[in-house]
Amino acid sequence: MGEGITILGLESSCDDTAAAVVRLAGESRAILSSVVEGQAALHAAFGGVVPEIAARAHAERIDVCVERALEGAGTRLSEIDAIAVTAGPGLIGGVLAGVMCAKGIAAATGLPIIGINHLAGHALTPRLTDGLAFPYLMLLVSGGHCQFILVEGPEDFTRLGGTIDDAPGEAFDKTAKLLGLPQPGGPSVEAEASRGDAARFAFPRPLLDRPGCDLSFSGLKTALLRARDGVVAQREGLTARDRADLCAGFQAAVVEVLAVKSARALDACLDRSPGMSAFAVAGGVAANQAVRVALERVAAERGVRFLAPPLALCTDNAAMIAWAGIERFRLGHRDGLDLSARPRWPLDQHSAPMLGAGKKGAKA
Repeated sequence: MGEGITILGLESSCDDTAAAVVRLAGESRAILSSVVEGQAALHAAFGGVVPEIAARAHAERIDVCVERALEGAGTRLSEIDAIAVTAGPGLIGGVLAGVMCAKGIAAATGLPIIGINHLAGHALTPRLTDGLAFPYLMLLVSGGHCQFILVEGPEDFTRLGGTIDDAPGEAFDKTAKLLGLPQPGGPSVEAEASRGDAARFAFPRPLLDRPGCDLSFSGLKTALLRARDGVVAQREGLTARDRADLCAGFQAAVVEVLAVKSARALDACLDRSPGMSAFAVAGGVAANQAVRVALERVAAERGVRFLAPPLALCTDNAAMIAWAGIERFRLGHRDGLDLSARPRWPLDQHSAPMLGAGKKGAKA
């Protein structure tokens, strides 16, 4: 395919099985193909992702996704320079499915493997979509993660703060379950919130009374549960209006917390790196329009460029993994057939763990 780097990416850390082919030629970045197979229908009856079901689905679909990605890109394996695969963090069964698929292809073709931290894939996405220069502030906000990361290089990440309990995406999912809304919870709660009165219920804004950039969403979820139970006890059930108002109040609280903490993180970054290029956001919750509007306003107030990748690249995908592979490939990094799958893998390797650690390593 001529001069350049072409990487096959694999992603299977949660409930999306994905493969993509991404190419860098000079300064030109191109997503040649991106295949994502979701599992929402498989988990719908359980109100959340079931790890065993997810792992089995990944094992069944990952090779099919690879075939479709190569076909969509018009590329043969002989034209691929390396295979980038999510090696963690994530549900270990799913991560193993991707890593073993990558190892199988590598063993058959002799291609090198590049293990990728799933969070680095999100953090480096603005480099793929917009060619963003270092340094920049990234808010990773998803179902399993919420961190403010100062990105100063392809492998240089400093965590400024993050959630000390639930991630916001998890809180959205649990809120949807508490209110009888379909999964995934984020889009369901957002749709209901658009029809509700955010001022009806006085939900807390956790940790806003404390300095720093850390966040908490567990107490907000508990407050919603109590508000729901209060309405049910008073009216012997929830009306459509009650449900919409609860969602609107919950979403408003999440948005305000994220906005205030983002402002603090931006101020800290600007003090440290006055030439910071942008404030970027990625992860599934970045698809929420109310969140995007609030964060864009915070950036504009500080004269900082705001970037949010296209919605398809905010949620889990393999194009971001392939791009992170290109970044590492250019630095000379290669992994072998001894690459390990890791359920835990902090992006910032130097800061103390936020959520504790155990035999499997630090959680975040």
